[in-house]
Amino acid sequence: MLPASNNLLKTIPFWTDHFPRPADLPIATAVPETADVAVIGSGYTGLNAARVLAQAGATVAVLERHTIGWGASTRNGGMATPGIKRPLRQIFQTYGRDYAHKFWQASLDAIDLIDQIVHEENIACDWQRRGHIALAYKASHFISQQQSHQWLKEEFGHETTLVAPGDLHTEIGSDVYFGGLADAYSGGLQPARYLFGLARAAARYGVHLCEGAGVQRIEQLPTRFLVHTSAGSVNAKDVLVATNGYTDRLVPSLKPKIFPVGSYIIVTAPLPPDQQKMLSPKGRMFYTTQNFLNYFRLTPDGRMLWGGRNNLSTNLDLHTSATRLRAGMVRAFPELAAVPLSHTWTGQLGLTFDLMPHIGRAHGLHYAFGYGGHGLSIATYVGAEVGKLLAGHISSSPFLEIPEDVRFFYRNRPWFLPFAAHYYRFKDWVS
Repeated sequence: MLPASNNLLKTIPFWTDHFPRPADLPIATAVPETADVAVIGSGYTGLNAARVLAQAGATVAVLERHTIGWGASTRNGGMATPGIKRPLRQIFQTYGRDYAHKFWQASLDAIDLIDQIVHEENIACDWQRRGHIALAYKASHFISQQQSHQWLKEEFGHETTLVAPGDLHTEIGSDVYFGGLADAYSGGLQPARYLFGLARAAARYGVHLCEGAGVQRIEQLPTRFLVHTSAGSVNAKDVLVATNGYTDRLVPSLKPKIFPVGSYIIVTAPLPPDQQKMLSPKGRMFYTTQNFLNYFRLTPDGRMLWGGRNNLSTNLDLHTSATRLRAGMVRAFPELAAVPLSHTWTGQLGLTFDLMPHIGRAHGLHYAFGYGGHGLSIATYVGAEVGKLLAGHISSSPFLEIPEDVRFFYRNRPWFLPFAAHYYRFKDWVS
């Protein structure tokens, strides 16, 4: 049960409630008639691509159906951790050693890129690199972590720290886990502040930020594209679709490549400093080792943020979600049982069947998506990578080179998600 005081629980993202879209954000007064590149979507992918392209001298229009950064880029947990959604060992087995190293290095470079952008563009977004710890949900999971710790060091030269069950109190004020694997490379930030900082930076380089410009259709001309939006049309040499988990049937051939999954988050009221120190002695971020994992951290203003999948649907009632997530939070931290929640919200991840991010081209249009919950870092990196590709600064990318995985049974509606949820819950139970 939720505390009685939660009858004022807000069902909007905490990040934008705490830091609303700035009133002086440089928004274009109209959709430009022409552009070198039209970018559909104003999240991390679109804005980072636009920033790179504009720096290279291209004219860019970012077309957003709602307001800048309305989607998952201002709804996530604000955690940038090494790796991508697909487990590294599976990447190694599927694509080989060279590609495994490329994708792993890209995930590290992605975190460094956030660091670079934040400092170059002077974005005040509470960016801190205090690392994270993956918490073993079962004793068997810690055995796997021991193997991963050694393999990461020997194969990739990446240092992590094994935290034995008896030492876990130095990392977290909870005794329900069975050890963990700490990684100092990670960083955390306030997603809305980062997103709006990116938007300001892009605008400074000349990018047209167009709100209320939902794309209705794309007309292919002999050498260009005419992008029709609800706010006017733009004639563009290239088009980048950067909608990730919100990809619809605007380009019908893209929809079978990606499907949306809901992720849900709650945050508490601010906690006293001594309690914050007890819950997270080193200011780490956390996630658990199940398929249906939880991720959690202290926010910059000292609240406990707790997120997870709940199930894979995108339309779970937010109060129901809050009740479920709070039960998991209290299991880990019983002392938070009486602390009221302030916000509960959701956002849509973009998942591919191979759990890999992809850059591609369809009918002459460019696209990038499939971050699977690693969007803060990977969408930043992939967006910049697409910008470099379109600007001619690079000729290829590992995210462009790997084949895509589509299934005959999915074209539009992800009817299979309830079955997948049962499957992954069973895997968690037997692991």
